[in-house]
Amino acid sequence: MSKKKSKEKLFFSKTLGFLDHYLPQQAMKSTNTIETYRDALTIFRRYISDTLRLSIRTFCFEDCTHDLLLEFLHHLHESGNTATTCNNRLAAIRAYLWYAAGSDISLQSIALTASHVPFLKVPKRIREIIEEEDLAALLSAPAGTKTGKRDRMILILLYDSAVRVSELLSLDVQSVNLEAAIPYIRICGKGDKERIVALTDMTADHLKEYMKIYHPEKEVSAPLIYTVIKGHRDRMSVGNIERIVKKYAEQIRPEHPNLPKSCYPHMIRRTKSTNMYRDGAELELISRILGHSSTETTKIYAIPSVEMMRNVMETGKLATDETPQWPDDEAELARQCGVR
Repeated sequence: MSKKKSKEKLFFSKTLGFLDHYLPQQAMKSTNTIETYRDALTIFRRYISDTLRLSIRTFCFEDCTHDLLLEFLHHLHESGNTATTCNNRLAAIRAYLWYAAGSDISLQSIALTASHVPFLKVPKRIREIIEEEDLAALLSAPAGTKTGKRDRMILILLYDSAVRVSELLSLDVQSVNLEAAIPYIRICGKGDKERIVALTDMTADHLKEYMKIYHPEKEVSAPLIYTVIKGHRDRMSVGNIERIVKKYAEQIRPEHPNLPKSCYPHMIRRTKSTNMYRDGAELELISRILGHSSTETTKIYAIPSVEMMRNVMETGKLATDETPQWPDDEAELARQCGVR
């Protein structure tokens, strides 16, 4: 076997091309997704080197067996990772193996073997939302100060548009159109997919007030939501948005004890999504608003209310005075069937 050929059989020989070229340029994966894959392969590399005491200079694709991947999953779980995290690591390795097999047909059996390694069972959990009364209190909690007006706009925009927090923070001044007949924001979502989400008049009013205070110069390329540190303006961080949500949730908690124990930005998105479903919006439309590529993803937000379930049960009641489907009169029956 030549030196070149043996190098191509090494498991980590194709990771650079996978992470730096294939995922961003061909698969069009987002930066966050790419980093998740990079983390998974890094953790797998450390497992090979530190736990199994094997050198990546000699660890080949054929060494990545069904049993080894099972043991890797068990190791991750025993180390305190959730089943979801373990499964995400395995999914990244599977994706890498199929990428490698795309340029080397001899690796297809290895990729197929990896695809048969079962994911860990993830216990189903109730996805909490913020109920109507608590939500109203949360959105109105910020004071009328300059900072309070900013925070209220952030909370209201998070809910009204159902954006991901990363999408919210990627908005520029030019992403917002408040002069249109129906105000809207233009969002660049996962995989750089662009979508437009309409805003209610109330949200548009809060945004207009915010713009007067924080963007009087209307610099179109400026980040919509920002912080100023030592005179330098920069986009607000995800951590800051999380702290804003938590701050006002804790502020109203004494009067709203039924508020979920932990409130965070994605819960606001989930609440809006669930409320749209409960109000009768079609899953296809909700999916487009959320920026999902499939309605299968959207279904996790389709949580029926107790009232919806009761109404469905009501429709199943037995009718005691049911009208016969067909008339007794033969001539009338023939007429209804369109014949004589």
